[in-house]
Amino acid sequence: MRALVLAAMTMAVFSCSEEVEHTAPAIHDRDSVSMMTSYGVNTLISDSGVIKYKIVTERWDVNTVRQPSRWTFICGIFLEQFDEKFNIQAYIQADTAWYYDQLKLWELRGRVRVRNVNGLRFTSEELFWDGIKHEFYSNKFSRVVSPERTLQGTYFRSDERMIKYTVSNSKGSFVKPDDNAPGTASQGTAPGTTVPADTTAVPVLRPAATKHAATQKTATP
Repeated sequence: MRALVLAAMTMAVFSCSEEVEHTAPAIHDRDSVSMMTSYGVNTLISDSGVIKYKIVTERWDVNTVRQPSRWTFICGIFLEQFDEKFNIQAYIQADTAWYYDQLKLWELRGRVRVRNVNGLRFTSEELFWDGIKHEFYSNKFSRVVSPERTLQGTYFRSDERMIKYTVSNSKGSFVKPDDNAPGTASQGTAPGTTVPADTTAVPVLRPAATKHAATQKTATP
């Protein structure tokens, strides 16, 4: 009789232990699951009733559970930035992007390319676009090419239209006229024989850690 009782108790213990061993957590973490996934997207995005930009991407994931909530573009993204009158202000392209909707912050990674209507071209491996402060910034090596100058540095900051910008820890070059050379614009020289002065204002928005003097190139008459 005792043997039967012991055998029954042993079987019960083994059966309970087997049930525990087969209990496992969910395969997918709930925070990693997108609430929406769209493919082949070409759409306009508005903010406060104003169309801000156009998005073209192969894949768009929306996750409202993760903190902060975000949109993810793992297959690259192309953006057209608009002003209040729906005029194109800039073209933006990146290999990967995240948009934190609650913070109104874009994070662009990989081959980041920006070109505005004034002909300025920006390239880097990182760019943040703050929709609250209306500014761009990057802490990676960046290159800025405009009709007047070429600058490179490890810190970049600008307004939302990339008209007023600063590049710190930088080096670069820009054209400058030769004041001592005969035949300047004021002396009535024929068009095409002088080099215009660099007049683009580039205000410094915050002190740089280290500054290096920019290399100046004098154009040959």
